[in-house]
Amino acid sequence: MNDFWDRVLDFCVQTTATVSDRLMQDFGKIQANEKEDGSLVTEADKWSDRQIREAIALTFPDHGVLTEETVHIFPDNDWCWIIDPIDGTTNFTRGVPLWAISLGLLYQGIPVFGFVYVPPIKQTFHGYWYGESELSGYQGAYLNGQAIHTSRASPGSTQLFNLCARSKAIFKQPFPCKVRMLGVASYNLLLVAAGVAIGGVEATPKIWDIAAVWVIIKAAGGDLVFIDDKPIFPLQSGQDYGKVSLPSLGICRSELIPKFKPLVECVLPA
Repeated sequence: MNDFWDRVLDFCVQTTATVSDRLMQDFGKIQANEKEDGSLVTEADKWSDRQIREAIALTFPDHGVLTEETVHIFPDNDWCWIIDPIDGTTNFTRGVPLWAISLGLLYQGIPVFGFVYVPPIKQTFHGYWYGESELSGYQGAYLNGQAIHTSRASPGSTQLFNLCARSKAIFKQPFPCKVRMLGVASYNLLLVAAGVAIGGVEATPKIWDIAAVWVIIKAAGGDLVFIDDKPIFPLQSGQDYGKVSLPSLGICRSELIPKFKPLVECVLPA
């Protein structure tokens, strides 16, 4: 099985490197349009989406694809890639050097491999998590090839917790950590996997925002739970996930879920 994972990782490294070369040329120089959900999209998002889809079709022709910019229906394939061609489009258009390319690989509807590349700071995250599937192979989570693990620290005023722009209601109550807001859903949560932050919350992420990081956080020893307690995995073939929000709490270890989940439930719609 490791031969397959070697192919998968090499594909992700090569494809995101090629795509990011062009994206770095457009970085901070391109105009954005507003989508129906209020998020931004650029021609660079669409170009990146198309390049990644074409690369998958060439390298893994039997794999399905679900992407932010084009295909929202989960396909009837054992293997499916979920793509966010530019996570952090607002940062990308404004010249803020923090945005990412995210690729999650699902097996029978459940994420098992995650890969996120952050071109402006040249950070590459990847991880493997097989859950209850019969898959096997490499284990763990990695940043630039080095193993990473979630923090073992206790919540406190010197520990970080990452918010998204739509989770500001959390400020209405006392909170046990310092907060940060980075503007990139995947990176907000990846810093939990890397042991930098105790936790992070995303109020309205879509499946392309969390498919890859769900794996990486779990592989690093943490957890990612859905705040509304609605089960999402396995994804169902034929379902449209384009408008499905997945309020998520990433946490460094499961024992802290009871402490932080009540504090972030305010991000749920009334």
